[in-house]
Amino acid sequence: MRTKQAATSNKTPFIRSTLALARRWVRRLRREPVGLLASLAQPVVWLVLFGNLFTNLVTFSQYNYVAFMTAGVVVMTVFDGALSGGVELLFDRESGILRRIIASPISTSSIIASRMVFVLVIAGAQGLILLFVAVLLGVGIASGPLGIGLALLTSLLLGVGVLSASMALAFGLSGHAQFFSITGFISLPIIFASSALAPVSQMPLWLRAVASINPLTYTIDGVRHLILQGFDWVALGFVFLVLSVFDLVMFAVATWAMRRCLES
Repeated sequence: MRTKQAATSNKTPFIRSTLALARRWVRRLRREPVGLLASLAQPVVWLVLFGNLFTNLVTFSQYNYVAFMTAGVVVMTVFDGALSGGVELLFDRESGILRRIIASPISTSSIIASRMVFVLVIAGAQGLILLFVAVLLGVGIASGPLGIGLALLTSLLLGVGVLSASMALAFGLSGHAQFFSITGFISLPIIFASSALAPVSQMPLWLRAVASINPLTYTIDGVRHLILQGFDWVALGFVFLVLSVFDLVMFAVATWAMRRCLES
């Protein structure tokens, strides 16, 4: 009993542990500047290329397709970053680094928290850059600066749940090959079965039914309303409620997967 109490008292405080591990992710990223630049540039290329490609194919009376697609690209960027965000923990498992981290005085819960902070900060920066590029392309943000902040917050709220699912895979799978196979298989279907590239009303009935239970659809519709129409607090509150439930479920799964991994 005394040994357990001493071990607990010697644990580094949660916030300090989280910041220390987050700095580790930052140092790793700084060693890969090309990867960082590519991750920031890719969504901009999506917006410019796909936005102009489909301009004459999907038309709206009040705005152009680039404006319509902006919300989808912002949310897709956060989704992609969050979905792949757990793989670094899997690499740490395979290399044995995770075991060393657990054996240190660092708080175990800060392993998940630090990855959350790092991935979501990067995703938020990407989303902000995308919105800035969209404004340069002539997209007006109907809800103004506050709407930009809420759009990023809504996107990151989705990212919490997706990243939790990604970390659950990282703790539950035996190797990174399985991780990439699963995430590569599900990412595009989830994106296409949402309102990212086309309105739900223009989808076939079966795809409309799938989109109606896809968290991406709720997130994109909420962000799109902020960009194109302005504030609708009731609708935005409902989006926040849906995403909060999604986040709680996925975070519980990630926590369970981590504990199961550490006990094995």
